[in-house]
Amino acid sequence: MAAFFRQPGTKRLAVLLLAFALSTPAFAQQSEQTWISIKSDIFGDRAIADGADILEMEAPMRAEDAAVVPITVRTLRPQTGDAAVRAITLVVDENPAPLAATVSFGPGAATASFSTRLRVNAYSYIRAVAEMNDGSLRMIKKFVKASGGCSAPALKDQDKSVSEMGQLRLRQFASDDPEAKDYALTSKDNAGNEAQIMIRHPNYSGLQMDQLTRLYIPANFIREIELRRGEALVFKMEGGISLSENPSFRVAFRKAGSGELSVRAEDTEGKVFTKAFPVERLGS
Repeated sequence: MAAFFRQPGTKRLAVLLLAFALSTPAFAQQSEQTWISIKSDIFGDRAIADGADILEMEAPMRAEDAAVVPITVRTLRPQTGDAAVRAITLVVDENPAPLAATVSFGPGAATASFSTRLRVNAYSYIRAVAEMNDGSLRMIKKFVKASGGCSAPALKDQDKSVSEMGQLRLRQFASDDPEAKDYALTSKDNAGNEAQIMIRHPNYSGLQMDQLTRLYIPANFIREIELRRGEALVFKMEGGISLSENPSFRVAFRKAGSGELSVRAEDTEGKVFTKAFPVERLGS
């Protein structure tokens, strides 16, 4: 050990980086072992096949902020017949509550693709498990290097956060909008416009400490979000503590249809937040 610290600084750094790189497979192996132990709690004894031909996932290899990790799940086939995706469940193996969210889709959805932001508490695989129309399960995964996301300090101005709790915003994007193309939620096979739902909420995980009292803040998070176009369901999310503060979801809704886009959200304290938005005329 003493010989190590006598090495020049650049050599010590190289050794540390090499050791860190070599440790990644160990973290991945640990995540796989965790998955084996938890998957029956989430999916019972149902078989889960590879889903690389059904889904793809975009997530950072190394998160800039473990409390706000962006993730996009895209479907690779049109939403027709048995190939249609009924719901997608997100699992973060090494989080205290691994089941992050289940997102289900209705007749108002143009595709089962979506994006959101997660907390990641330790180096872990993030898994997306699709339930197909025929009832089968298909899975993809991506390893993300992040730590401490579930216990990261709450918002600095908690009074402001509480006073603004439940405020809903919705942005709309045309399918040919460059910003929409960055997410690639829609294609010629599932043409639609996109909506990004944002709700002000601290999404307390129960693992965060009040910086003044040094006591843990009780868990209180958004457990359900629903988006409808008129009466037609676009998507419904049932979530847990792994969703980031101020939850955000971006989804695609069908261009055809009528009625406003209405959002309903509910947190674990039973508070319900609703708002309706007119559908903007976007694109061709």
